[in-house]
Amino acid sequence: MTATTLEYSPRSASAPDPVSTLAAATGDHATALRFITCGSVDDGKSTLIGRLLVDSRAVMQDQLASVSRSGETDLALLTDGLSAEREQGITIDVAYRYFATPKRKFIIGDAPGHEQYTRNMVTAASSADAAVVLVDATKLDWQNAALALLPQTRRHTLLAHLLRVPSIVFAVNKLDAVADPALAFAHIRGALEAFGQAAGVSVRAIVPISALKGHNVVAAMPGWCGYQGLSLLALLESLDVTAAETAEELAFPVQWVEKFSDSADTSQGRRIFWGRVATGQPQVGQAVRVRPSGQQAVIAQVLNHVRLPAPVAAGHSAGIVLHRELDVSRGDWLLADGAQSPEPSREISATVAWLDDEPLIAGRVYWALHGHRWVKAKVRRVVHRLDIQTLREAPASQLEPNAIGHVELSLQEALPALPFARSRLRGSLVLVDTASHKTAGAVLVR
Repeated sequence: MTATTLEYSPRSASAPDPVSTLAAATGDHATALRFITCGSVDDGKSTLIGRLLVDSRAVMQDQLASVSRSGETDLALLTDGLSAEREQGITIDVAYRYFATPKRKFIIGDAPGHEQYTRNMVTAASSADAAVVLVDATKLDWQNAALALLPQTRRHTLLAHLLRVPSIVFAVNKLDAVADPALAFAHIRGALEAFGQAAGVSVRAIVPISALKGHNVVAAMPGWCGYQGLSLLALLESLDVTAAETAEELAFPVQWVEKFSDSADTSQGRRIFWGRVATGQPQVGQAVRVRPSGQQAVIAQVLNHVRLPAPVAAGHSAGIVLHRELDVSRGDWLLADGAQSPEPSREISATVAWLDDEPLIAGRVYWALHGHRWVKAKVRRVVHRLDIQTLREAPASQLEPNAIGHVELSLQEALPALPFARSRLRGSLVLVDTASHKTAGAVLVR
């Protein structure tokens, strides 16, 4: 079985994109776009972000002077702020930077390329609206039309796809350093298109750039490398943000319980359950069921983030007051009570991106975090491992560090999870080592 099955292609190519539909209707791109740069080691990710910041005039002169070495500006140092990063010349942790153009605002996550820091890349990608995967032309056999891509380029692309990052853009970097930029871009673009088609990855664009010299990053260079499209920044300005999951039924993970308020409070003395709406929209008078207790109640009031009664949609913080007092704690879920709501389950079949240094094997027990609820999870079986080179699933008894595979889990307690293809929030869990408390794996419910 290949990776083009539904488990590895969560969004059908024929299905309408709700974000694009909304943007087409409103024409609004004012919302900040959260994107990450990822790819292999030394592909120029930090330099690209530095170039975007400098050329968009988001860096002060004194800050620019502080990253100059021997009279030359090292753009990578604008994001590589840790002392270990500057000493070794590598990116270790995700660095976030903010900048704006006249058209929109951006939140950039500079993800590390080293394989051992893949967990940091997964963390950044889980909340991204777009991923810019850099490809270093100088590392590839660009004269060969059948060239092979680097493993980390393939791995980061697959992870971004599995995490349902809406827009994936390839930026072919360092083309100014090869003898024939047009030929190199043509061959690399062909390899990327073939890979995307085989993996079921919908590629938004493939753009030739030089992060060091600024070619096609902010200002377009029509005709360079035979490319006639938008510059990378102009392309990012046109992308859509991730749509809130308003079409699903209400799901509300309780993050904090506010104790009885005074009589002047709008809650009329009842407790307020605060959190961020995962899916749907809470409505006054709506019947809900508390999980895991199974108790039923009716929503008496919905408060927004400034404690005023107001409608609150998925993706925004809210306070919910029930019509009667129930035993509800942090980690509980308030779910729409109806026939269409699936019953919570203790057995989960999932795609797992394994991030721990120790391999994942059957029988191991981990903490699983779903929303704000912690439960014990036992690995019942490792079914398959995805070969990132052939994109085929091979039978496996364990998952090595940074591997992607199909795993079956048994939970200590039933969770109201949905398939990840249906809901990014309800369909994802995090596995944590019970002894070291390190993040061990990202779980995407199949």
